[in-house]
Amino acid sequence: MYSCLIVDDNEIERDAIEMHLKKIPLLDIVSVCSSGIEALKVLSEKQVDIVFSDIDMPELSGTGLLKSLKNQPTFIFITSHSHYAVESFDLDAIDFLVKPATFERLLKAVNKAIEYIELKKNSKSFLEQDQKVSKEQEGDFFYFRETKGITKLRYDDVIYIESMGDFSKLFTVDDKHIILVSLKNLEKQLPQNIFARVHKQYIININHISTITNHEIHLEHNFTVPISAGNRQELMERSIDKKILSRFTKN
Repeated sequence: MYSCLIVDDNEIERDAIEMHLKKIPLLDIVSVCSSGIEALKVLSEKQVDIVFSDIDMPELSGTGLLKSLKNQPTFIFITSHSHYAVESFDLDAIDFLVKPATFERLLKAVNKAIEYIELKKNSKSFLEQDQKVSKEQEGDFFYFRETKGITKLRYDDVIYIESMGDFSKLFTVDDKHIILVSLKNLEKQLPQNIFARVHKQYIININHISTITNHEIHLEHNFTVPISAGNRQELMERSIDKKILSRFTKN
């Protein structure tokens, strides 16, 4: 069982979230709070694995609550305001949901949180060692550390990488790997001519791009990831515009 806490100043929203979470057998709701201040008191007295929190609350916001905690549980923010997403991911929240949160979307967030919690437990000994990606300076492959050991992978095999707080989830065509390195640190170490940050939570292999829209990138092998406006402009200027066929050519 994973203990959880619900924090929302809106009674209707609190009840709706609680109703959904009660359907998930692995969760134990230890408290339902109407304010960040009330939640802070509960968290000082009880061990909580996952916090489902609104952000825009009086006195102490959801992000303020997370910042105030020394030993931080895994946070899932649920809010009516999508513009809080950037700040949430900067604080390493495991997920961000826009209200009204459906049961299916909450379940997806819970599974992601549980995967992250279990990964932290199983990889504690690895995190006490060097977490840097051991990447060869020459060649088309690199090594990385995961819970089962050190794995070698070719750059071309990587489709995209998703943030999981202190860790990252790397997707290939046929498999996925949990890397014991944050997305921020991966971005510094992977070759920039191949990989691009397109969102607070995602890095993609630009060689696998199929289609770019205003809000999404469709990758080969039926993968889709979101793209932020700022990252889209940077990607276009750095890589895409240089390879777009011109409508007119000089004689």
